[in-house]
Amino acid sequence: MTAPITVPTRPATPSEAPGHPARWIKVLDQTRCIGCHACTTACKSENDVPVGVTRTYVKSVDVGVFPQVRRSFQVTRCNQCDEAPCVAACPTEAMYRRPDGIVDFDKSICIGCKACIAACPYDAIFINPADHSAEKCNFCAHRLEIGLEPACVSVCPTEAILVGDLNDPTTEVARIVQREAVTVRRPEKETKPGLFYKGAHQATLDPLAARRPDGDLFAWATQGSGGPQRISSGHPGRQNSSAAALLSYDIPHHVPWGWRVSLYTWTKGLATGGFLVPVILVLAGRMGWNEPTARWVAPLVALGFLAVTGALLIWDLQHPFRFYLIFTRHHWKSWLVRGSFIIGGYGGAVTLYLLGSLVDSVVTRQVLTVLAVPLALGTACYTAYLFAQAKGRDLWQSPLLPPHLAVQAVLAGAAAVLPLARWLSSERGVVGVEVLLCAAAVAHLLLVGGEVTLTHPTAHAHLAAGEMTRGRFARFFWPGLLLVAVAAAAPWIGVVATPFALVGLLAHEHAYVQAGQSVPLA
Repeated sequence: MTAPITVPTRPATPSEAPGHPARWIKVLDQTRCIGCHACTTACKSENDVPVGVTRTYVKSVDVGVFPQVRRSFQVTRCNQCDEAPCVAACPTEAMYRRPDGIVDFDKSICIGCKACIAACPYDAIFINPADHSAEKCNFCAHRLEIGLEPACVSVCPTEAILVGDLNDPTTEVARIVQREAVTVRRPEKETKPGLFYKGAHQATLDPLAARRPDGDLFAWATQGSGGPQRISSGHPGRQNSSAAALLSYDIPHHVPWGWRVSLYTWTKGLATGGFLVPVILVLAGRMGWNEPTARWVAPLVALGFLAVTGALLIWDLQHPFRFYLIFTRHHWKSWLVRGSFIIGGYGGAVTLYLLGSLVDSVVTRQVLTVLAVPLALGTACYTAYLFAQAKGRDLWQSPLLPPHLAVQAVLAGAAAVLPLARWLSSERGVVGVEVLLCAAAVAHLLLVGGEVTLTHPTAHAHLAAGEMTRGRFARFFWPGLLLVAVAAAAPWIGVVATPFALVGLLAHEHAYVQAGQSVPLA
Protein backbone atom coordinates (compact mmCIF):
# COMPACT_ATOMS: atom_id res chain seq x y z
CA MET A 1 0.00 0.00 0.00
CA THR A 2 1.38 3.42 -0.99
CA ALA A 3 2.33 5.51 2.01
CA PRO A 4 0.98 9.08 1.91
CA ILE A 5 3.24 11.99 2.74
CA THR A 6 2.50 15.62 3.37
CA VAL A 7 3.28 17.71 0.31
CA PRO A 8 1.98 20.91 -1.23
CA THR A 9 -0.69 20.41 -3.90
CA ARG A 10 1.59 22.26 -6.31
CA PRO A 11 5.22 23.39 -6.14
CA ALA A 12 5.80 25.94 -3.41
CA THR A 13 7.11 29.31 -4.51
CA PRO A 14 9.17 31.65 -2.37
CA SER A 15 6.33 34.15 -2.23
CA GLU A 16 3.76 31.56 -1.16
CA ALA A 17 5.68 29.35 1.22
CA PRO A 18 5.90 30.37 4.89
CA GLY A 19 9.54 30.73 5.89
CA HIS A 20 11.48 28.86 3.23
CA PRO A 21 10.15 27.21 0.05
CA ALA A 22 10.24 23.42 -0.13
CA ARG A 23 13.51 21.82 -1.26
CA TRP A 24 12.78 18.23 -2.21
CA ILE A 25 15.77 15.88 -1.86
CA LYS A 26 16.42 12.16 -1.65
CA VAL A 27 18.62 10.20 0.68
CA LEU A 28 19.78 6.80 -0.56
CA ASP A 29 20.80 4.58 2.33
CA GLN A 30 23.17 2.14 0.67
CA THR A 31 23.65 0.26 3.97
CA ARG A 32 20.06 -0.96 3.50
CA CYS A 33 20.02 -1.49 -0.27
CA ILE A 34 19.86 -5.19 -1.21
CA GLY A 35 20.11 -4.70 -4.97
CA CYS A 36 16.66 -6.07 -5.71
CA HIS A 37 15.99 -3.59 -8.57
CA ALA A 38 12.45 -3.00 -7.34
CA CYS A 39 13.00 0.76 -7.73
CA THR A 40 13.99 0.28 -11.37
CA THR A 41 10.93 -1.78 -12.27
CA ALA A 42 8.56 0.47 -10.30
CA CYS A 43 9.96 3.53 -12.07
CA LYS A 44 9.54 1.90 -15.46
CA SER A 45 5.96 0.94 -14.69
CA GLU A 46 4.96 4.28 -13.19
CA ASN A 47 6.55 6.44 -15.87
CA ASP A 48 6.13 4.15 -18.89
CA VAL A 49 9.89 3.98 -19.51
CA PRO A 50 10.66 1.78 -22.56
CA VAL A 51 12.96 -1.24 -22.58
CA GLY A 52 16.58 -0.29 -23.16
CA VAL A 53 16.60 2.94 -21.14
CA THR A 54 16.17 3.66 -17.43
CA ARG A 55 15.48 6.64 -15.20
CA THR A 56 17.06 4.75 -12.31
CA TYR A 57 19.01 1.54 -11.88
CA VAL A 58 21.11 -0.20 -9.24
CA LYS A 59 24.80 -0.42 -10.03
CA SER A 60 26.77 -3.11 -8.20
CA VAL A 61 30.47 -3.58 -7.50
CA ASP A 62 32.21 -6.56 -5.90
CA VAL A 63 34.62 -5.20 -3.28
CA GLY A 64 37.43 -7.06 -1.54
CA VAL A 65 39.66 -10.06 -2.12
CA PHE A 66 38.39 -13.64 -1.89
CA PRO A 67 37.26 -14.95 0.54
CA GLN A 68 36.52 -11.55 2.12
CA VAL A 69 34.30 -10.17 -0.61
CA ARG A 70 31.03 -8.29 -0.52
CA ARG A 71 28.78 -6.70 -3.08
CA SER A 72 28.16 -2.96 -2.80
CA PHE A 73 25.23 -1.22 -4.46
CA GLN A 74 24.51 2.29 -5.67
CA VAL A 75 21.11 3.56 -6.76
CA THR A 76 21.92 5.67 -9.80
CA ARG A 77 19.68 8.46 -11.08
CA CYS A 78 19.35 12.22 -11.63
CA ASN A 79 20.99 14.23 -8.84
CA GLN A 80 18.42 17.09 -8.84
CA CYS A 81 21.15 19.73 -8.75
CA ASP A 82 20.78 23.27 -7.43
CA GLU A 83 23.17 24.38 -10.18
CA ALA A 84 21.96 21.93 -12.82
CA PRO A 85 24.21 21.90 -15.92
CA CYS A 86 21.39 20.37 -17.99
CA VAL A 87 19.17 23.38 -17.25
CA ALA A 88 21.90 25.83 -18.26
CA ALA A 89 22.62 23.94 -21.49
CA CYS A 90 19.03 23.37 -22.63
CA PRO A 91 18.29 25.83 -25.47
CA THR A 92 14.49 25.91 -25.01
CA GLU A 93 14.16 25.46 -21.22
CA ALA A 94 12.67 22.02 -21.78
CA MET A 95 14.86 21.11 -18.80
CA TYR A 96 14.01 23.45 -15.96
CA ARG A 97 14.35 23.71 -12.18
CA ARG A 98 11.13 24.16 -10.23
CA PRO A 99 10.93 26.42 -7.15
CA ASP A 100 10.78 23.30 -4.96
CA GLY A 101 14.19 22.11 -6.20
CA ILE A 102 13.00 19.39 -8.59
CA VAL A 103 14.68 19.46 -12.00
CA ASP A 104 11.82 18.59 -14.33
CA PHE A 105 11.34 18.48 -18.10
CA ASP A 106 8.76 19.50 -20.70
CA LYS A 107 8.75 17.11 -23.63
CA SER A 108 6.51 19.33 -25.74
CA ILE A 109 9.34 21.83 -26.29
CA CYS A 110 12.30 19.42 -26.32
CA ILE A 111 14.13 19.60 -29.66
CA GLY A 112 16.26 16.54 -28.94
CA CYS A 113 19.61 18.36 -29.26
CA LYS A 114 21.13 16.18 -26.49
CA ALA A 115 22.93 19.19 -24.98
CA CYS A 116 21.46 18.23 -21.60
CA ILE A 117 22.90 14.71 -21.91
CA ALA A 118 26.34 16.07 -22.77
CA ALA A 119 26.12 18.55 -19.89
CA CYS A 120 25.12 16.09 -17.16
CA PRO A 121 28.16 14.93 -15.12
CA TYR A 122 26.15 11.93 -13.84
CA ASP A 123 25.00 10.33 -17.11
CA ALA A 124 21.42 10.52 -15.83
CA ILE A 125 19.56 11.78 -18.93
CA PHE A 126 18.58 9.82 -22.01
CA ILE A 127 16.54 10.13 -25.18
CA ASN A 128 13.32 8.15 -24.92
CA PRO A 129 13.23 5.96 -28.06
CA ALA A 130 9.42 6.10 -28.13
CA ASP A 131 8.96 9.87 -28.32
CA HIS A 132 12.55 11.02 -29.10
CA SER A 133 12.60 13.50 -26.21
CA ALA A 134 15.00 13.83 -23.30
CA GLU A 135 13.90 12.53 -19.91
CA LYS A 136 15.22 11.44 -16.53
CA CYS A 137 14.13 10.97 -12.93
CA ASN A 138 11.96 13.87 -11.76
CA PHE A 139 11.12 12.54 -8.29
CA CYS A 140 7.74 11.39 -9.68
CA ALA A 141 6.65 15.01 -9.35
CA HIS A 142 3.11 14.10 -10.46
CA ARG A 143 2.82 11.84 -7.40
CA LEU A 144 4.35 14.34 -4.97
CA GLU A 145 1.81 16.94 -6.04
CA ILE A 146 -1.09 14.74 -4.94
CA GLY A 147 0.48 13.66 -1.66
CA LEU A 148 2.04 10.33 -2.72
CA GLU A 149 5.60 9.12 -2.47
CA PRO A 150 7.65 8.53 -5.62
CA ALA A 151 7.14 5.04 -7.02
CA CYS A 152 10.66 3.91 -6.08
CA VAL A 153 10.18 4.98 -2.46
CA SER A 154 6.87 3.17 -2.10
CA VAL A 155 8.20 -0.20 -3.33
CA CYS A 156 11.64 -0.30 -1.66
CA PRO A 157 11.42 -3.29 0.71
CA THR A 158 14.13 -2.03 3.07
CA GLU A 159 13.23 1.68 3.07
CA ALA A 160 16.61 2.49 1.55
CA ILE A 161 15.14 5.41 -0.44
CA LEU A 162 13.90 8.43 1.50
CA VAL A 163 12.35 11.60 0.12
CA GLY A 164 11.49 14.82 1.91
CA ASP A 165 11.91 18.55 2.33
CA LEU A 166 15.45 19.57 3.29
CA ASN A 167 14.15 22.91 4.54
CA ASP A 168 11.83 21.22 7.05
CA PRO A 169 13.99 20.18 10.04
CA THR A 170 11.34 17.70 11.18
CA THR A 171 11.78 15.44 8.12
CA GLU A 172 13.95 12.33 8.25
CA VAL A 173 15.98 13.41 5.23
CA ALA A 174 16.84 16.76 6.85
CA ARG A 175 17.91 14.99 10.04
CA ILE A 176 20.16 12.56 8.15
CA VAL A 177 21.77 15.21 5.91
CA GLN A 178 22.40 17.60 8.78
CA ARG A 179 23.54 15.12 11.44
CA GLU A 180 24.96 12.01 9.75
CA ALA A 181 27.79 11.26 7.34
CA VAL A 182 26.46 11.55 3.80
CA THR A 183 28.14 12.14 0.47
CA VAL A 184 27.28 13.21 -3.05
CA ARG A 185 28.62 12.13 -6.40
CA ARG A 186 31.31 14.25 -8.06
CA PRO A 187 31.24 17.24 -5.67
CA GLU A 188 34.11 18.82 -7.62
CA LYS A 189 31.63 19.65 -10.38
CA GLU A 190 29.95 22.13 -7.99
CA THR A 191 26.42 21.24 -9.11
CA LYS A 192 25.10 21.12 -5.51
CA PRO A 193 23.24 17.81 -5.87
CA GLY A 194 19.95 17.11 -4.10
CA LEU A 195 20.70 13.38 -3.97
CA PHE A 196 22.63 12.23 -0.90
CA TYR A 197 24.21 8.83 -0.28
CA LYS A 198 24.53 7.29 3.15
CA GLY A 199 27.00 4.45 3.57
CA ALA A 200 27.88 4.21 -0.13
CA HIS A 201 31.22 2.64 -1.03
CA GLN A 202 33.58 4.86 -3.01
CA ALA A 203 33.98 2.07 -5.55
CA THR A 204 30.35 2.60 -6.57
CA LEU A 205 30.31 6.41 -6.41
CA ASP A 206 33.39 6.89 -8.58
CA PRO A 207 32.83 5.45 -12.08
CA LEU A 208 36.59 4.84 -12.41
CA ALA A 209 37.26 3.28 -8.98
CA ALA A 210 36.44 -0.28 -10.00
CA ARG A 211 37.75 -2.19 -12.97
CA ARG A 212 35.68 -3.60 -15.77
CA PRO A 213 35.40 -7.38 -16.07
CA ASP A 214 37.34 -9.00 -18.88
CA GLY A 215 35.31 -8.95 -22.06
CA ASP A 216 32.66 -6.73 -20.41
CA LEU A 217 30.86 -9.86 -19.13
CA PHE A 218 28.78 -8.79 -16.14
CA ALA A 219 26.87 -10.70 -13.48
CA TRP A 220 23.44 -10.42 -15.10
CA ALA A 221 24.10 -8.92 -18.49
CA THR A 222 26.61 -8.70 -21.27
CA GLN A 223 27.10 -5.02 -21.82
CA GLY A 224 28.56 -5.18 -25.31
CA SER A 225 31.99 -4.41 -26.64
CA GLY A 226 32.18 -0.86 -25.33
CA GLY A 227 32.39 0.50 -28.87
CA PRO A 228 32.27 4.18 -29.79
CA GLN A 229 28.55 4.47 -29.07
CA ARG A 230 28.35 2.16 -26.00
CA ILE A 231 30.30 2.86 -22.82
CA SER A 232 30.05 1.27 -19.39
CA SER A 233 31.39 2.30 -16.02
CA GLY A 234 34.61 0.95 -14.56
CA HIS A 235 38.24 1.79 -15.22
CA PRO A 236 39.17 0.15 -18.54
CA GLY A 237 42.81 -0.42 -17.65
CA ARG A 238 42.89 -0.82 -13.88
CA GLN A 239 43.80 -4.36 -12.92
CA ASN A 240 44.01 -3.77 -9.18
CA SER A 241 42.28 -0.81 -7.62
CA SER A 242 42.93 0.26 -4.04
CA ALA A 243 39.65 -1.40 -3.06
CA ALA A 244 40.21 -4.50 -5.22
CA ALA A 245 36.83 -3.62 -6.74
CA LEU A 246 35.26 -5.29 -9.76
CA LEU A 247 32.22 -3.89 -11.52
CA SER A 248 29.53 -6.57 -11.62
CA TYR A 249 26.41 -4.81 -12.96
CA ASP A 250 26.01 -1.61 -14.89
CA ILE A 251 23.95 -0.08 -17.71
CA PRO A 252 25.62 0.94 -20.97
CA HIS A 253 24.81 4.35 -22.38
CA HIS A 254 25.10 5.81 -25.85
CA VAL A 255 27.28 8.87 -26.21
CA PRO A 256 25.09 11.86 -27.06
CA TRP A 257 26.89 13.42 -30.04
CA GLY A 258 27.96 11.23 -32.95
CA TRP A 259 29.58 11.73 -36.34
CA ARG A 260 27.26 14.57 -37.38
CA VAL A 261 28.62 16.78 -34.60
CA SER A 262 32.18 15.84 -35.60
CA LEU A 263 31.37 16.79 -39.18
CA TYR A 264 29.65 20.02 -38.10
CA THR A 265 32.82 21.27 -36.38
CA TRP A 266 34.67 20.70 -39.67
CA THR A 267 32.11 22.37 -41.98
CA LYS A 268 31.83 25.30 -39.55
CA GLY A 269 35.59 25.78 -39.78
CA LEU A 270 35.32 25.84 -43.57
CA ALA A 271 32.44 28.33 -43.42
CA THR A 272 34.40 30.77 -41.26
CA GLY A 273 37.89 30.20 -42.62
CA GLY A 274 36.70 30.45 -46.21
CA PHE A 275 35.79 34.06 -45.53
CA LEU A 276 38.56 34.96 -43.10
CA VAL A 277 41.49 33.83 -45.26
CA PRO A 278 40.77 36.12 -48.28
CA VAL A 279 39.98 39.01 -45.92
CA ILE A 280 43.26 38.51 -44.04
CA LEU A 281 45.16 38.56 -47.35
CA VAL A 282 43.33 41.70 -48.49
CA LEU A 283 44.15 43.46 -45.23
CA ALA A 284 47.77 42.28 -45.52
CA GLY A 285 48.02 43.75 -49.02
CA ARG A 286 48.46 40.37 -50.72
CA MET A 287 45.15 40.57 -52.55
CA GLY A 288 42.89 43.33 -53.90
CA TRP A 289 39.26 43.93 -52.93
CA ASN A 290 38.17 43.34 -56.52
CA GLU A 291 40.07 40.12 -57.05
CA PRO A 292 37.60 37.24 -57.62
CA THR A 293 38.85 35.36 -54.56
CA ALA A 294 37.99 38.23 -52.23
CA ARG A 295 34.92 39.36 -54.13
CA TRP A 296 33.19 36.03 -54.88
CA VAL A 297 35.01 33.05 -53.39
CA ALA A 298 35.00 34.34 -49.80
CA PRO A 299 31.22 34.87 -49.47
CA LEU A 300 30.19 31.87 -51.59
CA VAL A 301 32.41 29.39 -49.74
CA ALA A 302 31.24 30.84 -46.41
CA LEU A 303 27.53 30.68 -47.27
CA GLY A 304 27.78 27.25 -48.88
CA PHE A 305 29.43 25.58 -45.90
CA LEU A 306 27.31 27.58 -43.48
CA ALA A 307 24.24 26.04 -45.13
CA VAL A 308 25.76 22.57 -44.73
CA THR A 309 26.55 23.34 -41.08
CA GLY A 310 22.97 24.38 -40.39
CA ALA A 311 21.64 21.28 -42.12
CA LEU A 312 23.88 19.04 -40.00
CA LEU A 313 22.80 20.76 -36.78
CA ILE A 314 19.11 20.33 -37.66
CA TRP A 315 19.66 16.76 -38.87
CA ASP A 316 21.22 15.84 -35.54
CA LEU A 317 18.11 16.93 -33.62
CA GLN A 318 15.68 14.24 -32.50
CA HIS A 319 12.88 16.71 -33.32
CA PRO A 320 14.27 18.55 -36.37
CA PHE A 321 10.96 20.26 -37.16
CA ARG A 322 11.13 22.02 -33.78
CA PHE A 323 14.45 23.72 -34.51
CA TYR A 324 12.69 27.09 -34.72
CA LEU A 325 12.16 26.91 -30.93
CA ILE A 326 15.84 27.82 -30.53
CA PHE A 327 14.87 31.29 -31.76
CA THR A 328 11.33 31.59 -30.37
CA ARG A 329 11.83 30.02 -26.91
CA HIS A 330 15.51 30.69 -26.51
CA HIS A 331 17.30 30.26 -23.22
CA TRP A 332 20.20 32.70 -23.27
CA LYS A 333 22.39 30.72 -20.87
CA SER A 334 22.66 27.95 -23.45
CA TRP A 335 25.61 28.26 -25.79
CA LEU A 336 23.61 26.33 -28.35
CA VAL A 337 21.29 29.35 -28.47
CA ARG A 338 24.09 31.90 -28.39
CA GLY A 339 25.91 30.04 -31.14
CA SER A 340 22.78 29.88 -33.29
CA PHE A 341 22.35 33.64 -33.09
CA ILE A 342 26.06 34.19 -33.81
CA ILE A 343 25.82 31.90 -36.85
CA GLY A 344 22.68 33.71 -37.98
CA GLY A 345 24.39 37.09 -37.63
CA TYR A 346 27.43 35.85 -39.51
CA GLY A 347 25.29 34.46 -42.31
CA GLY A 348 23.46 37.78 -42.58
CA ALA A 349 26.67 39.79 -42.70
CA VAL A 350 28.20 37.57 -45.39
CA THR A 351 24.99 37.71 -47.42
CA LEU A 352 25.14 41.51 -47.40
CA TYR A 353 28.83 41.28 -48.34
CA LEU A 354 27.82 39.17 -51.34
CA LEU A 355 25.22 41.77 -52.28
CA GLY A 356 28.00 44.36 -52.12
CA SER A 357 29.91 42.23 -54.62
CA LEU A 358 26.87 42.03 -56.88
CA VAL A 359 26.47 45.82 -56.96
CA ASP A 360 30.25 46.26 -57.27
CA SER A 361 30.56 48.38 -54.11
CA VAL A 362 33.95 48.08 -52.47
CA VAL A 363 32.94 50.45 -49.70
CA THR A 364 29.94 48.26 -48.79
CA ARG A 365 32.17 45.20 -48.55
CA GLN A 366 34.76 47.06 -46.48
CA VAL A 367 32.12 48.22 -44.01
CA LEU A 368 30.57 44.75 -43.78
CA THR A 369 33.99 43.19 -43.24
CA VAL A 370 34.22 45.10 -39.96
CA LEU A 371 31.02 43.35 -38.88
CA ALA A 372 31.63 39.95 -40.47
CA VAL A 373 35.15 39.29 -39.14
CA PRO A 374 34.25 39.24 -35.40
CA LEU A 375 31.11 37.24 -36.21
CA ALA A 376 33.24 34.77 -38.16
CA LEU A 377 35.60 34.38 -35.21
CA GLY A 378 32.61 33.98 -32.90
CA THR A 379 31.15 31.31 -35.18
CA ALA A 380 34.48 29.48 -35.25
CA CYS A 381 35.09 29.65 -31.49
CA TYR A 382 31.69 29.44 -29.78
CA THR A 383 31.80 25.63 -29.90
CA ALA A 384 34.53 25.77 -27.25
CA TYR A 385 32.02 27.36 -24.86
CA LEU A 386 29.30 24.92 -25.93
CA PHE A 387 31.65 22.04 -25.13
CA ALA A 388 32.62 23.71 -21.84
CA GLN A 389 28.96 23.50 -20.76
CA ALA A 390 29.36 19.72 -20.94
CA LYS A 391 30.65 19.64 -17.36
CA GLY A 392 31.26 15.91 -17.29
CA ARG A 393 33.47 15.90 -20.40
CA ASP A 394 36.78 16.96 -18.90
CA LEU A 395 38.81 16.77 -22.12
CA TRP A 396 36.68 19.58 -23.54
CA GLN A 397 37.44 21.97 -20.67
CA SER A 398 40.82 22.97 -22.12
CA PRO A 399 41.53 26.74 -22.22
CA LEU A 400 43.42 26.07 -25.45
CA LEU A 401 40.23 25.13 -27.29
CA PRO A 402 38.98 28.62 -28.36
CA PRO A 403 42.27 29.67 -30.04
CA HIS A 404 42.65 26.17 -31.44
CA LEU A 405 39.25 26.39 -33.15
CA ALA A 406 40.27 29.74 -34.66
CA VAL A 407 43.47 28.17 -36.00
CA GLN A 408 41.51 25.22 -37.40
CA ALA A 409 39.18 27.64 -39.19
CA VAL A 410 42.14 29.33 -40.91
CA LEU A 411 43.59 25.91 -41.78
CA ALA A 412 40.32 24.68 -43.30
CA GLY A 413 39.64 27.96 -45.06
CA ALA A 414 43.09 28.20 -46.61
CA ALA A 415 42.85 24.61 -47.83
CA ALA A 416 39.44 25.23 -49.40
CA VAL A 417 40.40 28.58 -50.99
CA LEU A 418 43.79 27.48 -52.37
CA PRO A 419 42.58 25.64 -55.53
CA LEU A 420 40.20 28.50 -56.37
CA ALA A 421 42.87 31.13 -55.71
CA ARG A 422 45.25 29.25 -58.02
CA TRP A 423 42.62 29.61 -60.73
CA LEU A 424 41.32 33.12 -60.02
CA SER A 425 44.01 35.14 -58.22
CA SER A 426 47.46 36.49 -58.87
CA GLU A 427 50.56 34.58 -57.89
CA ARG A 428 51.03 36.98 -55.00
CA GLY A 429 47.62 36.03 -53.61
CA VAL A 430 48.23 32.30 -54.11
CA VAL A 431 51.50 32.49 -52.21
CA GLY A 432 49.68 34.26 -49.41
CA VAL A 433 47.11 31.45 -49.17
CA GLU A 434 49.88 28.84 -49.14
CA VAL A 435 51.75 30.65 -46.37
CA LEU A 436 48.57 30.92 -44.28
CA LEU A 437 47.90 27.22 -44.80
CA CYS A 438 51.43 26.34 -43.72
CA ALA A 439 51.29 28.60 -40.65
CA ALA A 440 47.87 27.29 -39.58
CA ALA A 441 48.97 23.67 -40.03
CA VAL A 442 52.07 24.22 -37.87
CA ALA A 443 50.02 26.05 -35.22
CA HIS A 444 47.46 23.23 -35.22
CA LEU A 445 50.17 20.63 -34.68
CA LEU A 446 51.70 22.65 -31.84
CA LEU A 447 48.34 23.13 -30.13
CA VAL A 448 47.49 19.44 -30.44
CA GLY A 449 50.88 18.63 -28.96
CA GLY A 450 50.15 20.95 -26.04
CA GLU A 451 46.70 19.49 -25.43
CA VAL A 452 48.06 15.94 -25.45
CA THR A 453 51.32 16.35 -23.54
CA LEU A 454 50.35 18.85 -20.83
CA THR A 455 49.39 17.22 -17.55
CA HIS A 456 45.66 16.68 -17.51
CA PRO A 457 43.94 18.02 -14.38
CA THR A 458 41.61 15.03 -13.89
CA ALA A 459 41.62 11.29 -14.41
CA HIS A 460 38.67 11.69 -16.77
CA ALA A 461 40.60 14.08 -19.02
CA HIS A 462 43.64 11.78 -18.93
CA LEU A 463 41.60 8.74 -19.93
CA ALA A 464 39.82 10.65 -22.70
CA ALA A 465 43.17 11.80 -24.09
CA GLY A 466 44.34 8.20 -23.89
CA GLU A 467 41.32 7.04 -25.89
CA MET A 468 42.23 9.64 -28.50
CA THR A 469 45.95 8.86 -28.75
CA ARG A 470 46.15 5.15 -27.83
CA GLY A 471 42.62 3.79 -27.76
CA ARG A 472 39.60 3.47 -30.02
CA PHE A 473 40.09 6.80 -31.77
CA ALA A 474 43.83 6.63 -32.37
CA ARG A 475 43.09 5.33 -35.87
CA PHE A 476 41.67 8.79 -36.65
CA PHE A 477 43.98 10.89 -34.49
CA TRP A 478 47.41 9.87 -35.77
CA PRO A 479 46.59 9.72 -39.50
CA GLY A 480 44.92 13.11 -39.06
CA LEU A 481 48.09 14.61 -37.60
CA LEU A 482 50.24 13.04 -40.31
CA LEU A 483 48.04 14.41 -43.09
CA VAL A 484 48.07 17.93 -41.62
CA ALA A 485 51.87 17.68 -41.28
CA VAL A 486 52.06 16.96 -45.01
CA ALA A 487 49.77 19.94 -45.70
CA ALA A 488 52.23 22.18 -43.84
CA ALA A 489 54.42 21.86 -46.94
CA ALA A 490 51.87 23.90 -48.94
CA PRO A 491 54.40 26.52 -50.12
CA TRP A 492 56.30 23.69 -51.84
CA ILE A 493 53.54 21.29 -52.93
CA GLY A 494 50.81 23.83 -53.75
CA VAL A 495 47.22 22.65 -54.24
CA VAL A 496 48.27 19.08 -53.44
CA ALA A 497 48.12 20.19 -49.80
CA THR A 498 44.36 20.81 -49.94
CA PRO A 499 43.09 17.21 -49.56
CA PHE A 500 45.74 16.43 -46.95
CA ALA A 501 44.70 19.41 -44.84
CA LEU A 502 40.95 18.85 -45.13
CA VAL A 503 40.95 15.09 -44.55
CA GLY A 504 43.50 15.38 -41.74
CA LEU A 505 41.49 18.06 -39.98
CA LEU A 506 38.27 16.06 -40.31
CA ALA A 507 39.96 12.99 -38.81
CA HIS A 508 41.21 15.07 -35.88
CA GLU A 509 37.79 16.63 -35.25
CA HIS A 510 36.17 13.19 -35.11
CA ALA A 511 38.79 11.79 -32.76
CA TYR A 512 38.54 14.79 -30.44
CA VAL A 513 34.75 14.99 -30.29
CA GLN A 514 34.23 11.27 -29.76
CA ALA A 515 37.13 10.74 -27.33
CA GLY A 516 35.76 13.55 -25.17
CA GLN A 517 32.62 11.49 -24.62
CA SER A 518 34.31 8.13 -24.15
CA VAL A 519 34.85 8.15 -20.37
CA PRO A 520 32.01 6.72 -18.23
CA LEU A 521 30.26 9.15 -15.89
CA ALA A 522 28.12 6.79 -13.80
